[in-house]
Amino acid sequence: MPNTALDRLLEARHHDPFDLLGLHPEGNGHVLRVLRPHADSVALVLPDGAATLTKTDPRGLFTWQGKTPPARPWTLRIQEDGQEFDIVDPYAFLPILNEDELHLFGEGRLLEAYQSLGGLPARHEGVDGVRFAVWAPTAERVSVVGSFNRWDGRVHAMRSRGGTGVWELFIPGLRPGDLYKYEIRNRDSGEIRIKTDPYAQYFEARPGTASMIPHPTHHQWQDGAWMERRAGKDWLHAPMNVYEVHAGSWRRHPDGRFYTWRELADSLVPYVKDLGYTHIEFLPVTEHPLDESWGYQTTGYFAPSNRFGTPDDLRHLIDACHQADIGVLLDWVPGHFPMDDWSLARFDGTALYEHQDPRLGVHQDWGTYIFNYGRNEVRGFLLASAHYWLKEFHFDGLRVDAVASMLYLDYSRKDGEWLPNKFGGRENLEAIDFLREMNAMIHERFPGALTIAEESTAWPMVSRPVYLGGLGFSMKWNMGWMNDTLAYMHLDPVYRRYNHNNLTFGQLYAYSENFVLPFSHDEVVHGKGSLIGKMPGDAWQQFANLRLLLAYQAASPGKKLNFMGNEWGHGREWSSQWELDWGLLQTSWHEGVQRAARDLNRLYRDLPQLHELDFQYEGFAWIDCHDADQSILAFLRRDRQGRAIIAAFNFTPVPRDGYRVGCPNAGFWREIFNSDSEWYGGSNQGNGVGLIAEDKPWMGYAHSLVLTLPPLAGVILHQD
Repeated sequence: MPNTALDRLLEARHHDPFDLLGLHPEGNGHVLRVLRPHADSVALVLPDGAATLTKTDPRGLFTWQGKTPPARPWTLRIQEDGQEFDIVDPYAFLPILNEDELHLFGEGRLLEAYQSLGGLPARHEGVDGVRFAVWAPTAERVSVVGSFNRWDGRVHAMRSRGGTGVWELFIPGLRPGDLYKYEIRNRDSGEIRIKTDPYAQYFEARPGTASMIPHPTHHQWQDGAWMERRAGKDWLHAPMNVYEVHAGSWRRHPDGRFYTWRELADSLVPYVKDLGYTHIEFLPVTEHPLDESWGYQTTGYFAPSNRFGTPDDLRHLIDACHQADIGVLLDWVPGHFPMDDWSLARFDGTALYEHQDPRLGVHQDWGTYIFNYGRNEVRGFLLASAHYWLKEFHFDGLRVDAVASMLYLDYSRKDGEWLPNKFGGRENLEAIDFLREMNAMIHERFPGALTIAEESTAWPMVSRPVYLGGLGFSMKWNMGWMNDTLAYMHLDPVYRRYNHNNLTFGQLYAYSENFVLPFSHDEVVHGKGSLIGKMPGDAWQQFANLRLLLAYQAASPGKKLNFMGNEWGHGREWSSQWELDWGLLQTSWHEGVQRAARDLNRLYRDLPQLHELDFQYEGFAWIDCHDADQSILAFLRRDRQGRAIIAAFNFTPVPRDGYRVGCPNAGFWREIFNSDSEWYGGSNQGNGVGLIAEDKPWMGYAHSLVLTLPPLAGVILHQD
């Protein structure tokens, strides 16, 4: 054996340890080499006894020579630190990954890469252990390190799979729960980095950062009926009312501990079911080191956070949701990743997952790296992550965070701080291709699953199919509607007359996309105050304004989303550091808001007029959008059969008696919701059980109703 190769091996610089370690023909016999730097002695276990290996180098190289090779895989008897134990030699095995896997990985099309890469329990060549595989193309040497080898990179150096950039190793005897990382030596600089596994499916509890060998799932899914219905569901015309949840602060134990996924299944699911929501959307549950990041600084793209329990605990929660007819959405972050030195950043000593040039690779607002969507392996990493959550955990869709930051090369950058694309434009062509590929993959492979974009610009056709030139998302958050509506509601009612177009302008573009109307976590943090804190006036007016706002959202065309606490007027600005102030529900005003939210949610869910044509202009018609002086709006919502409801809103504290509105049909119109009801904490003004339409044309309609519009309130009328 050349001394140079031996030195490289013993100094943990050799790119292919299998070339030297293990069993090799030599002369008329065979030689077995074992590298165990901490061993006192090593012996080869044979059928007729044990053959002691000779320590041929003080740095830990042991050698055996013989004419008859031992049967593969052979067992070694190690004496180390006064203990004796047997192991199967990791260098006795053939490669793990096949050529098809490596080929698809290199093309970014190995959608189930999480079954090939990472640290996974396996039975290989009849032996139980853990298979490891990681992508590090500019590494000189990669090793698996952990408590099982004193975190020493010399012990378990990995096999290089050549030009694929993939390294792999099977280590017999390791078990679920063992901690590990990768030690990576850069080929050019010699720098050594200790990294967590990008494909790890579980991590140790913070502040530790080691990857953990996952336990095989033992969860038995009971949601077959839900998954079958989802696959055939007409989601375009179905109700969708989302309750957005931060799992760490919805509720906490008295001692500050988080609720586990199983505890949330017992408490959150019945709460959401009772209030009439159709979906729960979780802020990122992917592993992240910092609680204050809420999960948006993701370090584990295949790992549910250790904070709340095991992966099977999360499966239990999602299964419980499905059995209660509640869908579950995951907030997913493919736009950027943190700069933590132990994670993806400069993974093999180079800009591997990110761009080298900071004008492309650094997100200035968040202090994070931007994925290099032009690399097949990076694109495949993210596609596999999306695939993983939908297949392995039965999530019903992904809400994709910060899409605008992915689409524009000059996002939040000044002139000279960004690089144009090959055509000289500001569009990130690689990111656009990735989003289209992701959406097409999800809609093809997971029937009924939804993708929802948080996209804050006027980028066209975000929620239109890829084959029509769109980005392929199912829906898009309507940030314009949200900003205009909250800006209007923040005004003292005396000034609302001058800003009436804030409420009417949205109808000019309301059907250009499949819109979700969101009042999300972003609107109740960072000094913005809570939703009720945005409302003007005294306490009575604030609560009336909030009930009015929720009624206006429920009646407006578009799917709905509200952050936890909005449904009962959470008082303070949201903080992830403690639970919501549930004690406020002991007061009648907060309880009244919750009652109003419950009734609105159920009306929206049960009345086709309020959801069937959320995305089509045929489902909406103005009755009166011009009464700015009195700050009143009235409109119709229709279903596919043409049946209508009337919604009217008074955005001032002045009751409007005898207010005539146009009506499409004669007959009796029942008042089915009034946000001023005393049941909700209002003044109980309104229209009793309902009104009979008069044969008096008004506002272009053949009939009309004479309404009482309560102060700061919305009413909904339905024709019996």
